[in-house]
Amino acid sequence: MRHHQRMFNVPASVLVLIAIMVVIHLVRQLLPVPIDNWFVNAMAFNPARYGQSSLKFHIPGGDVAAFTSFITHMFIHGDATHLMFNSAWFLACGGAIALRIGTVRFILFTAVTGIAGAIAFLLINFGQPIPVVGASGAISGMMAGLLRFLFSAIDQGDVAALRYAPRTIRLTPLKSALKDRRIQAVIAIWLGLNALAAFGLGGAQDAGAIAWEAHLGGFMAGLFLFGYFDLPRKKTIRLVH
Repeated sequence: MRHHQRMFNVPASVLVLIAIMVVIHLVRQLLPVPIDNWFVNAMAFNPARYGQSSLKFHIPGGDVAAFTSFITHMFIHGDATHLMFNSAWFLACGGAIALRIGTVRFILFTAVTGIAGAIAFLLINFGQPIPVVGASGAISGMMAGLLRFLFSAIDQGDVAALRYAPRTIRLTPLKSALKDRRIQAVIAIWLGLNALAAFGLGGAQDAGAIAWEAHLGGFMAGLFLFGYFDLPRKKTIRLVH
């Protein structure tokens, strides 16, 4: 018997995280410009907080933000376009991930990949006053995590399972994933796009620039760590009449 499946099967955890980002952005539109600027800088991840420069004493948020901004930067976006773009990718990549690993693991995976993106940004821009905002690091991690079972779904001939039963899809072991030419091609394209962002589309110092460092950090964390968040594969039960 074939069960009817919903066209859109987005987990509540994905919708809630997107809703939080949207609400924060809407509330910011009501704030006076000076207060909004203070808020954004307190929430943003800024490598200048960790250097020897005296600038760190003038960045809103102080010592507390030096820890919390590893997470809070993901909920702030530069403008409506930035928010819409990230929300769309969050839906596209986060849905299958959340359905596969569950709410708690999904939130932890999102946090870990977002933090990894911030750490990568910090290592490359240590001590520099370059605030970064947005969930792109975490979204990059979701894209990489999705690669660990996307092509397995294709090989199984059941791509639709990504939408309604991703736990039935075999997880590609890390070693096999790194040897898979399709995954290698995706990684090469991703690295190429970020190389363009770094050297062809403007550096992180430019207004509105792409934080390619966070993308790479989140992506690598998602690719290498997804297996630790994955649940045991759910077996498909067939009834014999």
